[in-house]
Formats: sequence, C-alpha cells, structure tokens
Amino acid sequence: METEQEACGLHEDELSTWLALVGVLIKLPAALDEQLQRDAGMNHFEYLAMLALYRNEGHRKRMSELAVLTNGSLSRLSQVISRLEKRGWVRRTPDPTDGRCTLAVLTDAGLAKLLDTLPGNTEAIRRLVFAPLKKVQARQLREISHRIIRAIDPSIPDRKLGIGSDC
Repeated sequence: METEQEACGLHEDELSTWLALVGVLIKLPAALDEQLQRDAGMNHFEYLAMLALYRNEGHRKRMSELAVLTNGSLSRLSQVISRLEKRGWVRRTPDPTDGRCTLAVLTDAGLAKLLDTLPGNTEAIRRLVFAPLKKVQARQLREISHRIIRAIDPSIPDRKLGIGSDC
C-alpha cells in the first residue's frame, strides 16, 4: 500500500503545510465573498476591481491593466465591469491617450459604495487573518506571501506585489 507521502511526492511536513495552505486558499476567499455578498451585494472579484480603481490615480485604469491587477481574464473582467456599470458603480470610456484602449472608471456612486463597504470588509480581514496571528506572525505571513508571489512571477517588482499601483 502506497503512503500519502509516496503518492504525492511531498515529505510529511511539506504535505501538512501544503494542505494547510490549500485550506486557506479555498476557505478565505469564500469567507470574504460571503461577507461582501451579505453586506454589500457584490462578490470579492467585483470588490477587488473597484478597490484597484480606487487606488489608482483618477480612479481609472485601462481594462487590460485592471485584468492583470485582478488576475482575471479580459473577458471575465468585461463581464464584471458590465455588472458594475448596470449598478452605476463603474463606467467605461475610451482612453484619451490611446483610442484603441478602454478605461474603467469608478463613478461617484461606486466610490460611495466602496467607501461604505470598506469598514465591513476591513473588519472581516482583521477577524479572519490578523486576529489569529501575533504581530511577528503577520510580518512573517507578508514575507512568506511575497516570496511565493516572486516564485510564481519573478518579474513583479516588490512595490507591485498586491492590488493597485502602490501596494
């Protein structure tokens, strides 16, 4: 009979750590999505797109760049932006510097919705991520996350390891 370690090729400590990380990768987005759906009527991807626009100068970003920031395909982002447009939270406009490109722009109503949503989402993040950790563990988590992101995509500059232009 093959052991778990032999089946997946990981040592016991690696397997335990990997399974714990997979659990976080599955459960955390679902918990944040649930909070946002309940409290703000939007999903996590919609929220991240609006947050990325908010953090960018002029609350606008090229759709292609926004797709990269949110780690979504251009077609998925286009569907999300269409839903946000119907709610009046985002609008599309041609890029004045390059008419071939389209900008997504956070509207005043979208900004108000985002600012109204931020406190509840912040509380959920603090409760789910930071409250269980000591300060030193939170710093370690940040460094570990940055190292994993760099391993996945070494071309990402340190200053752009998160959502938005200045994370």
